Amino acid sequence: GEAVQSCPINPRQRGFISASGCAKNLKLLQLMVKTAKREKKHLGVVFVDIAKAFDTVCHQHVIEGLVQRGVDPHVVELVREMYRDVKTYIS
Repeated sequence: GEAVQSCPINPRQRGFISASGCAKNLKLLQLMVKTAKREKKHLGVVFVDIAKAFDTVCHQHVIEGLVQRGVDPHVVELVREMYRDVKTYIS
């Protein structure tokens, strides 16, 4: 039988999907940097790339690792929300 995976994907995700690659996200990042500079605001950027995250890394361990390393609680909550109610189905 065919393996079918169903998983909600964040609309900003660009890896492992048929899309315009990273170009759209890079343009968004450039706009955010430009706006932050113009408005003299601080901007934090995080790139997360976890190899084979869905089949090898427990999502709770990712959260715990961020907390243990002193990552800003707002960032931890953002990552927690990305993983909330995410399920993979193989049939």
